[in-house]
Amino acid sequence: MKKLLMVLAILIGIAGYGFAKDIYAHDASVLPKAAQSIIAKNFKAKVSVVKMDKDFGRVTEYEAILADGTEISFDRDGNWDNIEVNKSKSVPAALVPKGIRNFVAKQQPGQRIVGIDKERSGYDVELTNGIDLKFNKAGQFIRYDD
Repeated sequence: MKKLLMVLAILIGIAGYGFAKDIYAHDASVLPKAAQSIIAKNFKAKVSVVKMDKDFGRVTEYEAILADGTEISFDRDGNWDNIEVNKSKSVPAALVPKGIRNFVAKQQPGQRIVGIDKERSGYDVELTNGIDLKFNKAGQFIRYDD
C-alpha cells in the first residue's frame, strides 16, 4: 500500500510538472490591457522581457522586466502584485496608496519606496535604506518588518 501511494505521488508530481511552463516574450502586447496601461502611464522605460507563468495551459501570472531594470508582476487580469525598481529610482507615486506615501514622507524623510508588494492582508514596502514596512489594505502602518 505504501509503495502504491508513493508511486501515485510521484506520478501526480510528474503530471503537474508537465503542465507548468514559463513562456518568454519580448513584446508588451502579450500583457493584459490593464497591465499595458499601467506601464504606459507610469513608466518611461520600455518592456524588455515578459515572462508568463502558465499552469494547466492557462497564464496565471505575468512578470514584465523593463529596460531600466524595473520588475513588475501582474496577476492574470493585469493588476499589479509586485513592483521593484533600482535604488536610484522610486516606485511611481500613482501606484502607491496615499496613506503609505504620507507615512514614508513623515516617518522616513529622504527615503524612497523601491519595492511594493500587494498581499491579501495589505502591503509590504521596501525603502532605499533597506527598511521594510507593513501596511494594511487601507494603507495604514502596521509595523516595521525584518
